[in-house]
Amino acid sequence: MQNSKINLADAIREARTKCGLSQEKLAEAVGLSNHAIIKIESGEGNPKFENLYKIVTYLKMSTDRIFYPETKNERPNLQRLTMELSDCSEDEAERLLPAVRYLLELMHK
Repeated sequence: MQNSKINLADAIREARTKCGLSQEKLAEAVGLSNHAIIKIESGEGNPKFENLYKIVTYLKMSTDRIFYPETKNERPNLQRLTMELSDCSEDEAERLLPAVRYLLELMHK
């Protein structure tokens, strides 16, 4: 059980810092106390599912990092991009698609 708490702590801390957030800002954004975030990131906390869900979705992080830490993510930026786009509405995705295709064309030249 302790390994899973350490995996969770490391994954959340890493995702939070990649987003450029302090523990205080994350706590405020997901409606938890700063103390709760500190406990989770130190491996001492055992968050309720609802709170873990809020954190993971806010940070747009893959749960693989928590549940399968030994698996090397070969394409972390692609995964992050996919997570960002998953929040789009169908209308937004339709409007973004031509721009994405254009940018990819430019990059492949």
